[in-house]
Amino acid sequence: MSHDRLPPPDPEGCLVHRCPSSQKGGTLVAEDVSDRKTHERRLRDPDGYRPERCPRCGHPVLHVHDYRERKLYAEPGEPDDTGKSVAKVVVHQCAAEPCRATWRILPLYIARHLWRSWPVVETETLGLPRKADAPRVPERTARRWRSRLRSAARQLVQALATSGSAILTTLAQKLGLDGTRGDLVVGYAAAVHVGAGERLASPAALVHRLCPGVRLM
Repeated sequence: MSHDRLPPPDPEGCLVHRCPSSQKGGTLVAEDVSDRKTHERRLRDPDGYRPERCPRCGHPVLHVHDYRERKLYAEPGEPDDTGKSVAKVVVHQCAAEPCRATWRILPLYIARHLWRSWPVVETETLGLPRKADAPRVPERTARRWRSRLRSAARQLVQALATSGSAILTTLAQKLGLDGTRGDLVVGYAAAVHVGAGERLASPAALVHRLCPGVRLM
């Protein structure tokens, strides 16, 4: 961080406070599924999203438990004027008693809690050209996203520093405790060579993996 820059504002509470779940399990992000076509192909395979073992207890058998829908808005190429589409998400359940934890498997391209795909959020926050057929995101929503990227990333930097990865530890040192979430996005893309379309999705998945329930934005 530049010495001439004021410390960034604290992030919103929803980004840093982990909400306790009433159920065992949680959300896992499939970090190798970065587009809708790949996601739909994986859904057609009963084993396409099946975890190798339960993250909670380590049991090697999980069964398909349910399919749930995620609504995405402002999606390019969708037929209605809102650009709304529905993505199906598979839920697996651990077969071990008494664990029975359930795990929602979310593809990388879907932004948790934002009702959008990450490419749409990236376009609105990182200044990328908008596709001609892309519905517009309300400006108030886009401002809120940009504000979140300008907020402090202290909790995330500390997670990077203790991750055990040399690359992430170096990035944490460069960011410092006064780095912003936007600084983290830029620094992470440079450190691991993240391409367009995944510059928010990849660090968001990393944050969720290191600090389940904590959000990039």
